[in-house]
Amino acid sequence: MKSYRKELWFHTQKRREFINITPQVEKCLEESGITEGLCLVNAMHITASVFINDDESGLHQDFEVWLEKLAPEKPYSQYQHNGFEDNADAHLKRTLMGREVVIAVTEAKLDLGPWEQIFYGEFDGKRKKRVLVKIIGE
Repeated sequence: MKSYRKELWFHTQKRREFINITPQVEKCLEESGITEGLCLVNAMHITASVFINDDESGLHQDFEVWLEKLAPEKPYSQYQHNGFEDNADAHLKRTLMGREVVIAVTEAKLDLGPWEQIFYGEFDGKRKKRVLVKIIGE
């Protein structure tokens, strides 16, 4: 069995962003030389997420509205966590959107559905953060 590991780095310009990272993960798979196995993609920060969904701007706006209803950023004083930092909402949003995805690898391709894409979700941006890609198989 072979194993491959790579870190993808992001520095978002806004506090919250959704970035389609499917092309970067596909490049990792190509670099790995693995044709059958599993690909783990996970956010290495507690205020960021990796998830799979449709790359459609209306849906991304719906995520933003939905997440803001469930865990509004302001007022900062509503959260016990906020004191030194003001990112309690980002921790909650990450919990809702998930930490990682695992994708089957079949015949050297990511086994994604017709509209599925892999996204990095940033909820407390404007600083450098990373995503781990770990691929195992043959």
